Amino acid sequence: MIVLALAYGAFMSETFRAGIQSIERGQIEASRALGLNYIKMMRFVVLPQAIRRVLPPLGNDFVSMIKDSALVSAIGLNDITQRAKTTSGSNFRYVETYLTAAVLYLTLTIVLSLGVKLLERRLRSTMR
Repeated sequence: MIVLALAYGAFMSETFRAGIQSIERGQIEASRALGLNYIKMMRFVVLPQAIRRVLPPLGNDFVSMIKDSALVSAIGLNDITQRAKTTSGSNFRYVETYLTAAVLYLTLTIVLSLGVKLLERRLRSTMR
């Protein structure tokens, strides 16, 4: 789990770095011309624009993290896939158990995707 957290932490930090660097130089120069210091420039000018740009890839990273969490069952940690494996082995109901696990993963990814979509729509409406 620690390795998974570190790997996705690196992915997400790279996503935020790219989002911050994607802000046009003119925006930064304009905020400095207005007399904003670095913290205010980042808080009021750069980060609001960067968050709008990094939201779609960030949502993709979260969905991928949910899917990749099934890989930790290979090393023995209990997650949805590991629980399905042990439950189906004890009661010999493989189809029902793995179908339930698939529905759980599908529900998690759909809810997360819809949440990101709603957040994008909300941020887009405030941008107008």
